[in-house]
Amino acid sequence: MTMTADQLRALLQDVPDTREIVICRDAAEDELVAAWREAHAEATRALDRWRAAPGAEAFAVYRAAADRADAASEAIAG
Repeated sequence: MTMTADQLRALLQDVPDTREIVICRDAAEDELVAAWREAHAEATRALDRWRAAPGAEAFAVYRAAADRADAASEAIAG
């Protein structure tokens, strides 16, 4: 059943105004953000290791971590 705007207003008139704002976040989005943060942190650590000891293997590790961070960022963007 779809509620009309007038029905919603009538329903909300009975709810007291507490001057509070309630923000609900999507749990899946929170998981994506957490995954991005971890991937980003991992990429940052790998970049630091590559800068400290340059080489093909260290670069490959960094790029793989950066790719995971990019993929998580794209998933968040939708």
